[in-house]
Amino acid sequence: MTKELTTLYTAEAIRLLRQLIATPSVSRDEKAAADVLAATLEGYGMTYHREGNNLWTCAEGYNPNRPTLLLNAHIDTVKPVASWSRDPFTPTLQDDRLYGLGSNDCGGGLTTLLQVYRYLVSRPQHYNLVYLASAEEEVSGTNGIRRVLPLLPAVDVAIVGEPTGMQPAIAEKGLMVIDMTAKGKSGHAARGEGVNAIYAMLDDLVWLRDYRFEQVSRLLGPTLMNVTVVNAGTQHNVVPDICRAVIDIRTNEFYDNEEVFRFIQKHVTSEVSARSFHLRSSHIPEGHPLIKKCVEMGMHPFGSPTLSDQALMPFASFKLGPGESSRSHTADEFIRLSEMESAFEQYVRLLDGTKITSPAKLRD
Repeated sequence: MTKELTTLYTAEAIRLLRQLIATPSVSRDEKAAADVLAATLEGYGMTYHREGNNLWTCAEGYNPNRPTLLLNAHIDTVKPVASWSRDPFTPTLQDDRLYGLGSNDCGGGLTTLLQVYRYLVSRPQHYNLVYLASAEEEVSGTNGIRRVLPLLPAVDVAIVGEPTGMQPAIAEKGLMVIDMTAKGKSGHAARGEGVNAIYAMLDDLVWLRDYRFEQVSRLLGPTLMNVTVVNAGTQHNVVPDICRAVIDIRTNEFYDNEEVFRFIQKHVTSEVSARSFHLRSSHIPEGHPLIKKCVEMGMHPFGSPTLSDQALMPFASFKLGPGESSRSHTADEFIRLSEMESAFEQYVRLLDGTKITSPAKLRD
């Protein structure tokens, strides 16, 4: 890989990123950004597929006897917070920083991975290659990657271009949100009538606060439960007849969401219901060839507490992308152009000519 090629591909990634920043793509409203990507793929002469606002392209010469690598990043963004000091939809370059909504999360990874795909398909590889730009990642929507995964070729391993400072996040915590309800009986507070629903929930809240799951992950730490919302009562002199709470649960790789839900159900007296179970903890074996090569390149595998589409992938995957997670969802979000250029070089070094063994053949 020459410096001239790196500069050429990076410049194209930056051009596309600026165009995407200027095209609002808040979750569930990504059509215009998907149109931009579609036009870009057409301009490259690539055959692509589109399902809703998800787009993907597969390298020619697909061979079912070879492993398949998926390069994935999302096109949607969160809504801009009120404290932006500049227009979030105007790409603004200041020194090495490109400001704009979605620049860091994860436009830099999205556009850089597309250029990596372009470079890799121009050369013979030992694997099939698929590039996917997915929608609704920020809201784990049903019209995002869940809608498109069944339409892809069988995938063996994926790289998700979330901002990780180009360090491999080889494990990711899962998420489950539980609604908890305790019922009482209303009455006049002055006469001490009724059954106070807040008191009915108290023991459950204390148990949730104090319980500690035994198995602690080296990469992800413990499975955490946090009561984040409690609502009850209508006015000061009425004993509340219902109390509602929300529990945020972040699972490590040792605990399945359904398993944790059933465990909670056994230990609380309040009614509980899970909003979903599908956002599971994920990880890739440290012995996977791609992770071993990351380490050889001087990268440092770690566990990520933040959620991504990786949670929806039923195959081995890890996050690796330019930018920093700490900038995501913040005012005046930016990515450094030098981060994108360095990421392009590192991706190519990691993937060009690499032999990828099916994760099913690996052991931790």
